[in-house]
Amino acid sequence: MTHDWQKLQEIAYRLTERLKACDICPHRCGVNRLLGDIGHCGIGAECRVASWCDHHGEEPAISGTRGSGTIFAAGCNLKCVYCQNHQISQGEFGKYDAYSAKQLADVMLQLQARGCHNINLVSPTHVVPQFVSALALAARDGLNLPVVYNSNGYDNAGVLNLLDDVVDIYLPDLKYADPVIAAELSGAPNYPDIAIAAIGEMYRQKGALTTDDNGIAISGVIVRHLVLPGNLSGSREILSRLATEVSPDITVSIMAQYFPTHRANEYKQYPLQRTITADEYEEAIDAFADAGLENGWAQELSEAPENYQPDFDKEEHPFEERRVKREE
Repeated sequence: MTHDWQKLQEIAYRLTERLKACDICPHRCGVNRLLGDIGHCGIGAECRVASWCDHHGEEPAISGTRGSGTIFAAGCNLKCVYCQNHQISQGEFGKYDAYSAKQLADVMLQLQARGCHNINLVSPTHVVPQFVSALALAARDGLNLPVVYNSNGYDNAGVLNLLDDVVDIYLPDLKYADPVIAAELSGAPNYPDIAIAAIGEMYRQKGALTTDDNGIAISGVIVRHLVLPGNLSGSREILSRLATEVSPDITVSIMAQYFPTHRANEYKQYPLQRTITADEYEEAIDAFADAGLENGWAQELSEAPENYQPDFDKEEHPFEERRVKREE
């Protein structure tokens, strides 16, 4: 797979200009991040990297046999009270190193040298100009892997429109059907409409998932839907919207890994203090089928959800111990 580094450079410039009155994400804070001003995401002009590694815990088409070349950006444009990555999404960002475009490009090339199937940008929404600047340099120096845009789904469709020649595989979340729940648990009352519009733009660009002869993703969209206890995710309604407003052919990953972490125990009005039940998960699977969706994966409910909780205070691989545990 080849990337036009000069075109990437042009796109990076256009995206970086938007940081002067930032509208990169749907919050549209309007601050000048190039001068170091801080908006909702907590990040200024620089991309801070919490971790990078060959990750083997993604969907089969992403991780494959050699792992996904994952780069975890610090900061986030959502404030999910149960975030499993809360150490890096809502923690002390200053302890993570700020990477220049050249340093990020070097990381991408090192991940390619390790044999990873792709470059997986995790939480890219608020630092997409910085990531694209790095991709331009990496492509100039020989990067030829597919690029995965792994986001929480709260993306600006207008910004996504600029990424048609940048991203090969979109991997967004689709978290909620109810704007009230979205506001209280993630600080984004317009999340359902924003996410559906964003995924619609992603699907317009890349269409249905395409894989190679070994089942590794080359292009397309995979939507992740995390089932929350007490049907807080509104699976039936939001999956129906996905099928009717985007496409019934879209690939969906139904996730059972919810685990009460971060501030979940503070929200006593919701059943966030427990994992999901078998009945709740079965209802989400039924909702998937009833919506007319056919393509995708479902996690095993029997897998202990705490195994999916990373530790970003560890050196190197935040998932390493848990990955080994799953493989034994």
